[in-house]
Amino acid sequence: MNVQTDAVPAGFIELPFGAGENFLSLIGPLWCKRENNKLILGFRVEKRHCNIGGICHGGMLMTFADMQLGLGARFHAEEDFGFMPTVNMTADFLAPAALGAWVEGRTDLLRSTRNFIFCQGIITSNGAPAVRASGIMKSGGAPVSIKGLPNLRSLLK
Repeated sequence: MNVQTDAVPAGFIELPFGAGENFLSLIGPLWCKRENNKLILGFRVEKRHCNIGGICHGGMLMTFADMQLGLGARFHAEEDFGFMPTVNMTADFLAPAALGAWVEGRTDLLRSTRNFIFCQGIITSNGAPAVRASGIMKSGGAPVSIKGLPNLRSLLK
């Protein structure tokens, strides 16, 4: 299996956050698509994502869960995108994500208040549940603009 050239599933486009000098440029690319007015993220597990056991490192899965929860909840709430710090996040690791696996996340918005977004999500590895996560994100006030951050809703029409 050539992880670098394995196909990305149909309908996904590259999440345009990874260019430049930021953490996402080190772990990406991440991919996204819209399905039933929800944002779905995905990535292919590469060797650089793996721990010494040869499976996707828990830190990579937590980073992915953090992205999925925050972006997915904002997308569902139809709020503006921008920097939204994570206040709390918990995760349960249900199964490993092997080298070459397609990892995909979906978010359910539980509640949105003036200051916080409460959400939960499931991350799958080749379609099987791998991580269950929940999070609280700070959302109060006008979103802080991020240079180069596109409007995902218009990108994923």
